[in-house]
Amino acid sequence: MEMAASVLFANTYFLQLDPKQKGIGLPYPPLGTLYAAAFLRQHSYAVSLFDSMFASGPDQVLEMLGLVKPRFFVLYDDGFNYLTKMCLTNMREAAFRMIALAREAGCRVIVSSSDATDRSADYLEAGAEIIIIGEGELTLLELVNSMTSHETDFSAIPGLAYLINGKMFRTLARPLIRDLDSLPLPAWDLVDMSSYRASWISHAGYFSLNMNTTRGCPFKCNWCAKPIYGNRYHSRSPRKVIEEIKWLQQSFGVEHIWFCDDIFGLKPGWIAEFAQIMSNQGIKIPFKIQARADLMVRQRDVSGLATAGCQDVWMGAESGSQKILDAMDKGITVEQIAESTQLLKKHGIRPNFFIQFGYLGETWEDIRLTIDMINRLKPHEIGISVSYPLPGTLFYEKVKADLEKKQNWTDSDELALMHQNTFSPAFYKQLHRYVHRNYKMQLVAGHVKQLLRQPFASKFADWKKAFSSFYYLPLVIAGKRKLEKLKQIR
Repeated sequence: MEMAASVLFANTYFLQLDPKQKGIGLPYPPLGTLYAAAFLRQHSYAVSLFDSMFASGPDQVLEMLGLVKPRFFVLYDDGFNYLTKMCLTNMREAAFRMIALAREAGCRVIVSSSDATDRSADYLEAGAEIIIIGEGELTLLELVNSMTSHETDFSAIPGLAYLINGKMFRTLARPLIRDLDSLPLPAWDLVDMSSYRASWISHAGYFSLNMNTTRGCPFKCNWCAKPIYGNRYHSRSPRKVIEEIKWLQQSFGVEHIWFCDDIFGLKPGWIAEFAQIMSNQGIKIPFKIQARADLMVRQRDVSGLATAGCQDVWMGAESGSQKILDAMDKGITVEQIAESTQLLKKHGIRPNFFIQFGYLGETWEDIRLTIDMINRLKPHEIGISVSYPLPGTLFYEKVKADLEKKQNWTDSDELALMHQNTFSPAFYKQLHRYVHRNYKMQLVAGHVKQLLRQPFASKFADWKKAFSSFYYLPLVIAGKRKLEKLKQIR
């Protein structure tokens, strides 16, 4: 094999093309991309990164192409980030543009992403030479080794899709990496951390970075697409995770961690060991995780999370209707959502809900049950979406006949209902606004009650916050009226 060639990595998520997230201003580096870059570098390839996060647009990649003059251009998305899993059309168009520019620069173009897995033919037609299907590190290394050795037959390499005489050819599936500790740490040094830090400090007042402890999810929610890491669940060891936390603190002064696993700490005993090592080594850093409600009813795990420094848990509550949870194959109960919320609060951890409206068969009664659940349990935050059909899911198969030419959202704020359901897309848009405002009003109302119980112990800022109810109340009343009108439209 010849001397290892240079590889320019890029990712397709542009903050500039997603106005909602740009306004929020809390971006995370492309973790999956950094893992792949570190893996190739470990095997002697010269790697560099075009990080699209703060770029003005896809044409900005030209500067890096000219500077690095890479042999390979690898468009490798962050499979840990839900924004890339959404397969937004703004990002797809940007990807196609970067592919074209890289081809013009003489690069061999390889793509690994959720969207390319779903739409391999479109990406190949746009100029990509080969698509990586599934977990990418091992496949990418074998592929660039073969290309560098001037081999032309890639059929023995698992996890690929490419064209032969104009027809799609897929190789066998690649087994997932079981020993995640064998992977090098992400290539954090390739990232301009100053841009991320500045945005976080400006919008949140502290600096957060993303990490993962696991890959995959063994649960069967029938609307959840898992094109990269699949249904198997593999964990890093707590000790390796903590080594990385310490390194990030020392190297970048990180003040907060988002563990972006689909499910944190599912492996029995993992959380307890993690908490024990954190305590023994005196490591203190707040973090947030994603978990299931049925796992957060376990006293030992919640206690361990609190000991380790967990500040927020985001749970896929989805609905306050058991009928809808069962239809989703969610595998949790409304009672477990309530029990986990109460237990987290008891241990000083903030429970947060992902809520999903618009699932098949949802009625106004199901929606009302969800709103009532939010009002009753008062999570710290809520994130609302509508059911979004992605290829590879049972939900997609059920509704694909309803989908027209447009099958993906343009950006993360579109939230358009793209299948036929009980109510119109306009209804769900209004429902999103109404539920958010009603939730804010409920939080303020609870704050007012607390102030009235101890009026003389309260500060001026507390009363100022309480008076914000005068802002939300008319909005909620008007929003409810509009919602009632839209209920009649099908």
